[in-house]
Amino acid sequence: MTTTGQLPSPAMEDALQQARFPRYSRQVREYADHIATTRQLADHTVRNYVNDLVPLIEYLGEQDISDLARVDRLFLRGYLAWLMTLGFSRNSVLRKLSALKSFFRFLRQTGVIEIDQTGLVAGPRREKRLPAVASSFEIDRLLDGPDVATDPGIRDRALLELLYAAGLRVSEVTAMDLGDLDLKSKEVRVIGKGSKPRVALIGDHSVRWLERYLADVRPKFTSRRSDAAVWMNQSGGRLSARSVQRTVKKYALAAGLDPDFHTHSIRHSFATHLLDGGADLRVVQDLLGHSSPATTQIYTHVSTEQARRVYLAAHPRANRGAHPRANSKNSSDAT
Repeated sequence: MTTTGQLPSPAMEDALQQARFPRYSRQVREYADHIATTRQLADHTVRNYVNDLVPLIEYLGEQDISDLARVDRLFLRGYLAWLMTLGFSRNSVLRKLSALKSFFRFLRQTGVIEIDQTGLVAGPRREKRLPAVASSFEIDRLLDGPDVATDPGIRDRALLELLYAAGLRVSEVTAMDLGDLDLKSKEVRVIGKGSKPRVALIGDHSVRWLERYLADVRPKFTSRRSDAAVWMNQSGGRLSARSVQRTVKKYALAAGLDPDFHTHSIRHSFATHLLDGGADLRVVQDLLGHSSPATTQIYTHVSTEQARRVYLAAHPRANRGAHPRANSKNSSDAT
């Protein structure tokens, strides 16, 4: 990317063409070039950062501000309020504020502005979103999805079984080598976040499908360029994270699961089902490889929310539509 080249954001190109002050175009392009080259961010990340600056360019025009040095605390508070009135979620506003702060740090570093006041403004509180969790019946439908009469189907079934049995991250699965498996002990050694190793446990179902995949399918997928990877594609290469994500999404949609269900949702389901079954929070924390129990705590909220839904649907006295006087006579006779 160059400062005079096309931005990886059609939305920003359009905004800059319509902007009242053309000087913004050069500054945005230089910023995009900076985060793409100096910070070496991926193209899609650069595009996201630039896209999140589009409303800023529009608001600067509305407020008739031609000099970015005039952007002060009052302007920033007005900008955040304006974003909220446009219907952006709190999380989206926070993301746009993060992009704005990054942009103004760059402007300060390059001498375009002398004072950066973006650090004086805090965004709205982040929305707490409970993770997508499938029921055990939905997980059964997901696992039954692959056509095990085919080699790819056997691999996919073994992969799904492992993801759910051990609650693994995608990166932990794709990095797995043959030496990491101990099927006799029903253990898998993985490298988690921060290069932290741990031992994940698997059950009988997962072991059986792994044994079938390793004995009957993986040897057919290997080639001269194959390494010790457990999960192989049909060309003999290590299965990529993107391939695993596409595989999970395909079977999730076929099983009628929530459209937002993705690979990490299996991990969420794994943790929630353990807690629903009576597992101790500390045990689940260790199995997930979380360094802090606070990270695992969210799954207790998921379980509570599920219990609430079941209660409201099943308990005869939980119906909010029932009038408190409907059975007053019977109530007075009760002992």
